[in-house]
Amino acid sequence: MGRHSLPDEHGTAAPGPRPRARGRTVAIATALVLVVAGGAAAAVRTGLLSFGGSCGDDAVRLDVVAAPAVSPALREAADEAREQEITSDGRCIDVRVTARDSYKVAAELRSGKGDPEDPEYDVWVPDSDVWVQRVGLGAKQSKISPAGNIASSPVGIGMVPSAAKSLGWPKKTYSWPELTTAATKGDKLRLGAADPARSATGLLALAKMGASAKKQGGKEGDTQAAALAKALAARTTDDDGRLLDTLARDDSGAEQGNPRRNQALILSEQAAYAHNGSAGGKNSLALFYPKDGSPRLDYPYTLVEDDRMSTDTSRAALRFMTMFSDDEGRRILTEHGFRTDPDQPSDKLVTAAGGRTPQPYADEATDPPSDKQLQETLGMWTITVQSARLSTVVDASESMAQFVPGRGQSRMEITKASLLRALAGFTDEDEIGLWEFATRLDGTRDYRELEPTRRLGDRKGGATHRDELSDAFSSLQPVPGGATGLYDTTLAAYKEARSTYARGRFNALVILTDGANQDPGSISRSSLISQLEEMSDREHPVPIIAIAVGPEADKDEVQQIAEATGGSGHQVDDPAQIHAVILKAIMEAGSNQG
Repeated sequence: MGRHSLPDEHGTAAPGPRPRARGRTVAIATALVLVVAGGAAAAVRTGLLSFGGSCGDDAVRLDVVAAPAVSPALREAADEAREQEITSDGRCIDVRVTARDSYKVAAELRSGKGDPEDPEYDVWVPDSDVWVQRVGLGAKQSKISPAGNIASSPVGIGMVPSAAKSLGWPKKTYSWPELTTAATKGDKLRLGAADPARSATGLLALAKMGASAKKQGGKEGDTQAAALAKALAARTTDDDGRLLDTLARDDSGAEQGNPRRNQALILSEQAAYAHNGSAGGKNSLALFYPKDGSPRLDYPYTLVEDDRMSTDTSRAALRFMTMFSDDEGRRILTEHGFRTDPDQPSDKLVTAAGGRTPQPYADEATDPPSDKQLQETLGMWTITVQSARLSTVVDASESMAQFVPGRGQSRMEITKASLLRALAGFTDEDEIGLWEFATRLDGTRDYRELEPTRRLGDRKGGATHRDELSDAFSSLQPVPGGATGLYDTTLAAYKEARSTYARGRFNALVILTDGANQDPGSISRSSLISQLEEMSDREHPVPIIAIAVGPEADKDEVQQIAEATGGSGHQVDDPAQIHAVILKAIMEAGSNQG
């Protein structure tokens, strides 16, 4: 067979004309790869890099790990490269593709596991950029370099024919909240989804539901979003791979009446395409594309530790990626159910996936959720799926009376407002308590309990614990002359949280402080960290979420303290950021426990 080399226009920073809609796919993103690939890029641009030559030399090995859905297409492309003797710098490329769940790879890369000098894989292709963002949250993350997107697939809701017909498919269109509500009320129609903490499809859909609910419902939007999440939580699978197994297998009464079977699923167009290709007409899914926009899986082609790659490997990675901007690469992706032109989808692909006019399958993709939206969505999900037990410890030292520049309020006043806002996001099933601390606050102790950690919905007299906790938050005041008694307070609060651990809940200790420890008679930092590490138990995790408030707080200190328990340390210049940080920290800690 003849050897195939890379055409000149695909190896330059200015590729030939492509349809406008391919702006985020590999045809244009090749320019990004050229930047990332360093020396290889310079060689390509200057024409020094030849992709022709003999395959007699040893092939360049390229290890790729990819989301299970896209792995078959990548393997076919790798086979094509071998069969056609496609070369990079005169050497054949030998691409090995391994399928792995994106959330597992993201967790591995976020924690920096493995040898950075010799990573197990050179390229990672998750199903969504949300996993790339998650890696960036880690304190010890491996270096990754997104280079472009090789495909896309919109997310919608697929239904068995009888269920779709009952909701007026294909003529009737719905928004995400409308469709989800219709598919979760009553027992006749059951909607399943993959766990948003482990599935980009589930996460993007949940974020879109929340955004649409808030837009449509105003102040009631948060409540509606939480209710939708609660309804979904009852019917989630651990990951995308198990979701289709929950689908009713036929129209028989036994299958339709089985409470473990779903008649509708939140899934990607590509997943519906693959299912329909093997299910047969009667068991095929009809696909709803919500009218308020379908989020997209975008399959980012991501280089791992590229600054440590050899020149040959970086060139091979570049060459393999550019295959998907060629006709043959696009054919392979399309035949596996992926879109290669987001704004001009193949009618044949859409029909095979279960889409029909007038469903808005050709509408432009919605803007991807921001980091903040994703953090809030995952925080809400963690709390919704697994009721929380949080002990909150607030610094009441005199420095909390200082005013925040430009805000006209003290650190304490803004902290209280942020805590009240965070409290509103918890359900009556959640358990929350409150301590305050400052030196010698209660005799010789630097701390005292203001409200015990108990269920927010519990009533005592005519008031709920939520009411009592709101009053306690509002009553917090800086203690004149009080300094920051951080170490003794942290140790005492952690011992209490560990001794009252509640199974089946998300347990955590939240500490807010605006300064470093100022109690000369307390235990040392090293002694505190040693004792925290000794008490920490992976089987019964109680992570510390430590938030340093203001410029005088010591982020390194709170981070060391938190990490000793598997938690996380954060710093905010403005106490108004506390609410978002708490949600982010809950999401991080919850995913680490998953």
